[in-house]
Amino acid sequence: METIWLSGAEWVAVLRIGLGLWWLESWRHKDKRAWFAEGTGIAWAAGVAEKHRWGAVRGGFDVVVRPRPKAMAYVVVYAELALGLGLVLGFLTPIALVGGLVLNLLYLVLMIHDWAEQGQNSMMALISVVALFGMSWQTWSLDSALGLF
Repeated sequence: METIWLSGAEWVAVLRIGLGLWWLESWRHKDKRAWFAEGTGIAWAAGVAEKHRWGAVRGGFDVVVRPRPKAMAYVVVYAELALGLGLVLGFLTPIALVGGLVLNLLYLVLMIHDWAEQGQNSMMALISVVALFGMSWQTWSLDSALGLF
């Protein structure tokens, strides 16, 4: 494979790192006090889920998220932080890529009617797939330095 400036493996690592920075920005811009003390993030998601046209989304939200809003707020916020750090540092990269893909797909399904968010989630999911199948942990990563994967 011919590339310009960097090798193919390095370009895939650039995608991985960029995706990690995107997750870190998603974490950074959240109002953590509102998410944890006031429950705003989960309350917003509950409103979206209640109006969702797919019964499976409404039912899944009612079973998994609604009974434990505080715990789910921590899961969402700190999952985004962990994904960002894992991808930027290249640590446990395949796990972070699959976890990020799952989270993006959950966001995509929950917010199926919010077209402003769909572009972000679909592009992040696409980058996750490319970085996963391109084995982006081979270059510029702790995984590579530690001989993981």
